[in-house]
Amino acid sequence: MFGNVNKNLVPSLPTARQIVASLPTARQIKQVEHLFDLRSAGFSWRSNGAAEFPNPSPESEIGQPRLGVMVDALCLNSEVSTLGFGCGGLSGILNAPLSHEAGCSLIIDAFQKGLKSEKKRNWGQKSKVIDMALKQLPREQIQISTKFGIIMPADLSHVEVKGTPEYVRQCCEASLKWLDVDYIDLYYQHRVDTSVPIEDTMGELKRLVEEGKIKYIGLSEASVDTIRRAHAIHPITAVQMEYSLWTREIEEDVLPLCRELGIGVVAYSPLGHGFFGGKGVVESLPSESFLSQAGHPRFTGENLEKNKFLYAHFADLAEKHACSPAQLALAWLLHQGNDVVPIPGTTKVKNLDANIGSLTVKLTTKDLKEISDAIPTDQVGGQREIQVFLPFSYRSANTPPKA
Repeated sequence: MFGNVNKNLVPSLPTARQIVASLPTARQIKQVEHLFDLRSAGFSWRSNGAAEFPNPSPESEIGQPRLGVMVDALCLNSEVSTLGFGCGGLSGILNAPLSHEAGCSLIIDAFQKGLKSEKKRNWGQKSKVIDMALKQLPREQIQISTKFGIIMPADLSHVEVKGTPEYVRQCCEASLKWLDVDYIDLYYQHRVDTSVPIEDTMGELKRLVEEGKIKYIGLSEASVDTIRRAHAIHPITAVQMEYSLWTREIEEDVLPLCRELGIGVVAYSPLGHGFFGGKGVVESLPSESFLSQAGHPRFTGENLEKNKFLYAHFADLAEKHACSPAQLALAWLLHQGNDVVPIPGTTKVKNLDANIGSLTVKLTTKDLKEISDAIPTDQVGGQREIQVFLPFSYRSANTPPKA
């Protein structure tokens, strides 16, 4: 059940690689055909709109801490896919939230079809979705990851990032208790605390590795300097970055560095928050989506109108390749290297199957250039982040030198 890809859905997959589960860096992780990764955040909404956390901290300066919990289900020593499945939409961050039962069913469906699933955050009382799914998955076949570092209120009015050694340990212990496990396979710093030397944060993470509480360490939205300094303290396994046709900044700096150091890149928002699937263009933005509520720059006003022209041209190109715009956007990303793993999400089985279909889209070097040229990044309207997250985007995420 857990080790077979549905060959009717995926008639042709990329060349498989083997995963060596005991090795700590991405240089030793090989591309394969089945990887399932579930991610959940440790909070839900109360009826009054306040954030509710399973492991509250009395020391939090801004309400209770957001203990972001990601659960990676990784079929060890078997074959896994280079395409992921993002669960953020299941919880209502981008769409109307699904019921617990429907979300769980979709996660299990993705797993059975051989996908790596990735859940960034748990918005809208969705921790139960992941809990329900995990109870149906064998622990010995999955790897559990957690994120820590972001503290924010329910209305996203402001964000704080915390990376002190004390907070690292506090979040790790809370995640172990909440997940009811003895160790965490991969522990991510969700955003970088620019007030704390990365050596201090990594030092505590390294101690947690030595204590057997975590196995591997990851970073998200970290600068080149931060990644290099962190990797010098302890090998970094994965760096999670926004990467898609309309967000390609990491090609200039982070991606080359990760390849130099042997670090894998997990590409979140590979469809531009659903833009290449037609969100905001051929279908309206859901009122529940943070894209609407927070007024994401690329989905509002003149910027959106400008981006609609890019989409129309791209849709014509997709038709030339006999696939949907979303499939072409994913296929382009899948051709950027075996060390790049995109994690698109959906709340619909038909979109899940369509995303899997992107694995069969074959592109030449000439095709890749034509696709890149169809979405000139200097013509994309709007910045990639909502305002409150701008101070924590990777090019601003340098930490002070260690005294």
